[in-house]
Amino acid sequence: LIAALVADFQQVKAALTGRRGRLGTGTTLMGMIFLGIIVMANGVVFFAQVQDIRILAATRYDVTKLSQFTLTQQTKDVLAKLDKPVKALCFFVPSKDQYGLTVYAQSLLLEYQRYNDLISIEVIDPDEHPDRARQYGIFQYQTVVFESGESRRQVLPSQIIQFSDQGVPLQVEAEHGFTSAILEVTGVAQKKVYFVTGHGEADLNGKYSSVLRGLRDDLYVVGTINLLTDSTVPTDAAVLILAAPQTPLTSAEVNAILDYIEQGGHAFVLTDPNYPDGIDEILAPWGLKLGTGTVVDIASSVAPNNDMPLVPSAGNFFSQTQGLSMTTYFPNAVGILPLDDSTDVVPLVYSSLGSWLQKDFDPTKGPVFNEDTDLPGPVTIGAIMDRIIVIGDSDFASNEHFSQVNNGDLFLNSVNWLAQDTQLISLRRAALPFRRMVVNDDQRKFITYSSLALPSVLVLLIGAVVWWYRS
Repeated sequence: LIAALVADFQQVKAALTGRRGRLGTGTTLMGMIFLGIIVMANGVVFFAQVQDIRILAATRYDVTKLSQFTLTQQTKDVLAKLDKPVKALCFFVPSKDQYGLTVYAQSLLLEYQRYNDLISIEVIDPDEHPDRARQYGIFQYQTVVFESGESRRQVLPSQIIQFSDQGVPLQVEAEHGFTSAILEVTGVAQKKVYFVTGHGEADLNGKYSSVLRGLRDDLYVVGTINLLTDSTVPTDAAVLILAAPQTPLTSAEVNAILDYIEQGGHAFVLTDPNYPDGIDEILAPWGLKLGTGTVVDIASSVAPNNDMPLVPSAGNFFSQTQGLSMTTYFPNAVGILPLDDSTDVVPLVYSSLGSWLQKDFDPTKGPVFNEDTDLPGPVTIGAIMDRIIVIGDSDFASNEHFSQVNNGDLFLNSVNWLAQDTQLISLRRAALPFRRMVVNDDQRKFITYSSLALPSVLVLLIGAVVWWYRS
């Protein structure tokens, strides 16, 4: 290159100063600058690792839209109040980690450490130090042990990674397990929530598994109780949840629930149209009863389902009292009615003026209001009373709908309100990458017609401009 420059300087000069030469020179310069930035960034990272790995933790940013690598506010609050040293002993063997748990867990623990330096981290290879593994009772690789004083708690890999029925890994989530372990070893009591079972209620390991994860993320201990075999509700129950029973409750079960509430307990009742006997008996002392039929809303619903009312912030109790912007919807809901004219029902959520409670709704036919049998809207879909919340729909909190709009927030905020954890009432981060686009009927029509017509109109306009310019 140097010889060519000396032998034929004029030709080289012309090549470099010409249009193609300037373009090539600019591209080469930009490439060199890009490579320089990469080299400098890696140098900074290497220096931080050599000096102190916590420098990295202090400069990390979560740029994912769902904030999936950011600690929840509940965990941050726990760490802010932590006043005892807690050691996290990571019994990791990366070569035997096929799901990346070691990297994920260490990264998450560094985030914990960033919020409170009383958290210390030690990585131990159980194959190289079998005596330490025996000391802490380790029988699985990639186990994390939290220790504070004489208290210990193991978090197993099976508590971090979730699998489908076919054995396919679905989700890696360790924050709940880590935070609960910290609370346990430092002696902080967690409030308990019990779900009533025995009547075909929503399954916490099936239809309501998202509810279970949400409650655990809010740091509740979740249990179940069968009032057919246990005559009383446990005294440590912060909230008792009755989630869509399919068969009638016995009078003994109803009395056990009423006794629990009258003694200062709090209950959360979720039901659906065609509800079984026993629920009205639970609601009666608060002047409430369930309507007959299905809530239909032709003015505000999730298109094209008129029996899936869409409730904006204006119709949400928490939006109005806590300043939250919450939108929810309810597939196949029943209305909550006052038992008589003397009852002042406080709506938790209610439908629009264009809704009604249709007694004999048929989803295969268009909704038609019958003045003789149907109740005009707005219809109360959920009611919030002194120590009880009732919602005339259970499907909104199922796995299919829990993460859509603010359905999960409504369920969890209701539990927080009943448990008197009002500081937890909030909008939570989304947990799933798949989210439904919730639109009403007018918006659906606009999207449909614009997607069909707009591309054609744009092509015609561009063609006309090009033709006019060339002519």
